[in-house]
Amino acid sequence: MRCPFCGAQETRVLDSRLVNEGDQVRRRRECISCKERFTTFEVVELVMPRVIKRDGNREVFEERKLRSGILKALEKRPVASDAIEAAISRIKKEIMESGEREIPVQALGEKVMKELSLLDHVAFVRFASVYRSFQDVSEFTEMIESLKQK
Repeated sequence: MRCPFCGAQETRVLDSRLVNEGDQVRRRRECISCKERFTTFEVVELVMPRVIKRDGNREVFEERKLRSGILKALEKRPVASDAIEAAISRIKKEIMESGEREIPVQALGEKVMKELSLLDHVAFVRFASVYRSFQDVSEFTEMIESLKQK
């Protein structure tokens, strides 16, 4: 690991811990040359499945698009950023565990709605209204009634 301070390639690991539900390893390192300390995070690099869009096109899964959609739905809502990151991690983990090489955008949207319903009901309704293209107020009321029953 290269030192971010002096560029030397020799560092030693002082401490290692599992973080993010065991999906990452946090390592505390010290540079042999300049003695500065820094932290690194290791994650397994896995290939995410491709996303099949509604028009049939296939795209590479982009975490930034997933995060952007969730953040738009949660705009001005009192949800901690740690909870948002945990939800994104759960969605990605669920997609990876499926073992599929491709995932329809509809299935991805359903996973997002499931996580949003756990985080914030208003954000869930916001996302669902755009995702499911509600045409009138009755569809909104049906969605809200189903939330009340849960």
